[in-house]
Amino acid sequence: MKLLFVHQNMPGQYREMMSWLLAQNAAGAGHELAFLTQRKNFPAPPGLTKILYAPHHRPADGAYGLSRVWEGAAGAGFGAVEALSRHEKATGFRPDLVIGHTGWGELLFLKELWPDVPILGFFEYFYRLTGAAVGFDPEEPVNAHTPYLLSARNAVPHANLHVVDRLTVPTEWQANLFPEIYRENMYICHDGIRTDRLRADEGVSVPLKRLSQPLTRKDEVFTYVARNMERMRGFHVFMRALPHILKARPEARALIVGGNEASYGPAAKGKGGFRAELEAEVGKDIDWERVHFLGNVPYEDFQKIVQISRCHIYLTKPFVLSWSLLEAMSMEAPIVASDVAPVREAITHGETGLLVDFFQPEALADQVADVLAQPDAYEEMRRAARAHVVKTYDFATVCLPEHVAEMNALIPAEAGHISLRN
Repeated sequence: MKLLFVHQNMPGQYREMMSWLLAQNAAGAGHELAFLTQRKNFPAPPGLTKILYAPHHRPADGAYGLSRVWEGAAGAGFGAVEALSRHEKATGFRPDLVIGHTGWGELLFLKELWPDVPILGFFEYFYRLTGAAVGFDPEEPVNAHTPYLLSARNAVPHANLHVVDRLTVPTEWQANLFPEIYRENMYICHDGIRTDRLRADEGVSVPLKRLSQPLTRKDEVFTYVARNMERMRGFHVFMRALPHILKARPEARALIVGGNEASYGPAAKGKGGFRAELEAEVGKDIDWERVHFLGNVPYEDFQKIVQISRCHIYLTKPFVLSWSLLEAMSMEAPIVASDVAPVREAITHGETGLLVDFFQPEALADQVADVLAQPDAYEEMRRAARAHVVKTYDFATVCLPEHVAEMNALIPAEAGHISLRN
């Protein structure tokens, strides 16, 4: 079986699937695995061939806004087929199935290279003027050009719709963003959470340079995690709530994980990023001795940070749900999250977490302070959160079997199939 995965930032959504397939190979499965990516500095594990590509063309600074995204996607798509064509000529590798993200254009021209190779496309987001992230926050108002720019961005999924043989979307909320024509050939299944590995650990500790003793579950720790500290993930709301939390809970410490760049939306204009803007706004009211910005941390450290958390804060606009929320639930961290549609799909207020209005930082602070003050009152809630993630999002028992079934349905019979057995 020859499988090609495609994601510009390897491994992306295929982290667990790739790990599982490599383990299957170690047990004798014999799959030939390749990954097309732009990520030069990510080492390919043994048993996986990494194929690097570069966009054939990139939009120039000042490129026309309505065609800029398509121009970039077309350049990525042509760069992808050039790299794959070279690799095929050099090695003879021609996949039985392509599994790839549709967001950046790499899949656009694969049928011109391999007309008969089936493609399973991951569709992540469809831009809308209402009901999603754009126009949600009054501090980021839309303008007269916004509807046209959003429509132009959707040219990429529209083109991919006619390239892929099957579509997958991770959540119902994301699926409902797409027009009905997409739903006809779509299945909904999350990437999967390794609940077997992500558990509560009462004995874990986290050392910090500033402190003489490591932090443990006995300490009053609350956490905030995002890939980057930005508006999409409610960093401004968190920072405005922070002084109130610290004032209400004099022994509490904040552990903040994430970079200071922009993953979604424009970068901050001033020096020091969005973090500097918020520090200037609320910094005089914060006890900085109890606030720890940890930056981007290794995954093992992220786990320990969440495992000692007495209250984990997850904030987002109506946008793609972060893995970190489901991972924190799996590790039984009590969750306080923003009350928006994608979060409500994962959390039922009062049962598996607590939801607060995105635009009310003081209400967020009050709820967090209450969780910190009486952790025993939320024991049942945090266990229910884990049970829900195990039932709904577990990689091995829920998501993997569905994804493998869909992959097998696309693979030509003569190529064999992927077995769930070791």
